[in-house]
Amino acid sequence: MKVNEFWPEDEEDLESEAETAEVEERSWQVEREWAGTRLDLALARKYDDLSRSRVQTLIDEGQVQVNGQKTKANYKLKAGDEVNLQVPAPRPLTVEPEPIPLEVVYEDQDVIVINKPRGLVVHPAVGHWTGTLVNALLWHCKDLSGINGQLRPGIVHRLDRDTSGLLMVAKNDWAHQQLALQIKERSVNRRYLALVHGNITEPAGIVDAPIGRDPKDRQRMAVNVKNGKPALTRYWVKERFGDYTLLECKLETGRTHQIRVHMAYLGFPVVGDPKYGPQKAHFGLAGQMLHAYLLGFKHPRTGEYLEFTAPLPAEMEDVLAQLRRRYAAASEN
Repeated sequence: MKVNEFWPEDEEDLESEAETAEVEERSWQVEREWAGTRLDLALARKYDDLSRSRVQTLIDEGQVQVNGQKTKANYKLKAGDEVNLQVPAPRPLTVEPEPIPLEVVYEDQDVIVINKPRGLVVHPAVGHWTGTLVNALLWHCKDLSGINGQLRPGIVHRLDRDTSGLLMVAKNDWAHQQLALQIKERSVNRRYLALVHGNITEPAGIVDAPIGRDPKDRQRMAVNVKNGKPALTRYWVKERFGDYTLLECKLETGRTHQIRVHMAYLGFPVVGDPKYGPQKAHFGLAGQMLHAYLLGFKHPRTGEYLEFTAPLPAEMEDVLAQLRRRYAAASEN
């Protein structure tokens, strides 16, 4: 799929490369921390673009081998295992409207702002051909911009599957060009709340470190001085809980997984993010504690500055409540 020139270059997409290959081959030598994990669960956690059901289908079809042998989904991995996957390219696709509920924060003739829940994929890609935000938008809106092609109508920027929060979508091509230009010029105000591991002692900081593909794993991004693109994240400490810190983060650029990569680079990975942090689940989470809580931009038609906020999802509020109680109890002793 060709991405239109108005798709901002800094909004890279891990799935896009897979869309052009007939069969994508992936290999993985299992690290010690994955030992004892079910094969299907490990692969779904390691590869963002593959759901667990998609992984199980690939295993059933014989597209996954461990040490050169076909195996079952419940196989328990061992350190040093060689896992090889063959991921077939997507079939020709017509994206169909689906009656998926949307939390609409704002809407007019040019733009719609959505509060995306955790777990909702933004646009169709490998392993997620239905049930995406685009499917829902096609049901809700009859006049989405087509400037980014069939798979991404109206999408100006994206959020990771397990990141919740505010996302703006263009409803016509003219609005799409104007909004994409703001993304490119870095004039859109995008702020996130992130719960990270560790105690950040300074009140604020800046991470200015280029991000590119991880040379050892193409499904990951990494601070990559040689081949990375400039990436800058500002952060402020909102609350401390001893072993955890709640941050407000502001994106000055929009690289893939930027906050997740930058926080891991500092040694403070986002809680619930097995790709860049501890593999063990914390607080029973099914995704990273990262929420796009504020979005501000100029209206493409009127030029008026619009700013929206979205409350934390209940799951994240529950975790913070647990930490506050725990930290208060520890402080009293």
